[in-house]
Amino acid sequence: MRSTTLRAAMLCLGVLFGASLGSGDAAAQAFPTKQPIKVIIPFPAGGPTDAVARVIAERFGTVLHQTVVIENRGGGAGGSVGAKVVAAAEPDGYTILLTPGGPLTSGPAVHTNIGYDPAKVFTPVALLTESPLIICVHPSVPAKTLAELVAYAKANPGKLTWGTQGFGTGAHLIAAMFNSEAGVDILNVPYRGTAPALAAILAGEVQIIVDASTTVLTHIEAGKVRALAVTGSERFSKLPDVPTAAEVGYPKLVAPFWLGVVAPAGTPPAIVDKLNAAFREALAAPEVQARLAGFGAEIKIGTPADFGKLLTNELAQWSAVAKAANIKAD
Repeated sequence: MRSTTLRAAMLCLGVLFGASLGSGDAAAQAFPTKQPIKVIIPFPAGGPTDAVARVIAERFGTVLHQTVVIENRGGGAGGSVGAKVVAAAEPDGYTILLTPGGPLTSGPAVHTNIGYDPAKVFTPVALLTESPLIICVHPSVPAKTLAELVAYAKANPGKLTWGTQGFGTGAHLIAAMFNSEAGVDILNVPYRGTAPALAAILAGEVQIIVDASTTVLTHIEAGKVRALAVTGSERFSKLPDVPTAAEVGYPKLVAPFWLGVVAPAGTPPAIVDKLNAAFREALAAPEVQARLAGFGAEIKIGTPADFGKLLTNELAQWSAVAKAANIKAD
């Protein structure tokens, strides 16, 4: 009698468990069925990340026929405040993070107390765009190439300063990498974001900056700063005469500015694939491509696995740079 009762109970549990799995699979296949989808941008409104991200996110909502709410959650190390919002969200595809590398790679590489392990709390969805980072100098600096900048820095120790968007940011790590590769000691001057760093070099307060084409290109074209090299793997179409850093002897200085999407860990693969497909379709729209081209952003969408490899490699790269330069925040 007891064994019969036990078998019956196990059978009921099996049916319930199977039904639960079935409903979960059905929910993933039917996604999206509710509104809104929240796209968290971990930086303040009005900045370069926000402008490009909104172009993409708005079309993404159109593709899915869903209301998309864009929330700017700036603050924290490398944008970690917004990242934590997404890490703590339900893994159902309705809260996602659209971000550059800060909260996923450079931030965790520098800030040991960031509060999460990006490899454990996020699921990669897609790399979306890349924009070249451009190493620029103030016109007062008598250097027209990276080689001339290195020679000037060595001949004038302590005279040059490198303005970055903050301590431990990607720009700071690139500056540290350049110091190491070139054998120079250019002082890092951290600012609170892109706008004040740009203002500083335009005013001649600092002599060097590395920034994305989305914000610095207009100043290059106006002659207010001089471009020496790009940190992408290829030359930038809008500045065809400016070489890559790798071309002129610095092969490790390959670090483009990118935007990508992650979801909370545990998001079903079927939902991740649907999100990836929706972003792929959004980026295929001619009006989106035209607007992104105006920012100097190149579409680079691939698979979730491709993006996962990029995140792993970049976290390892910046962790090594931070350790070698002793750039660490507890």
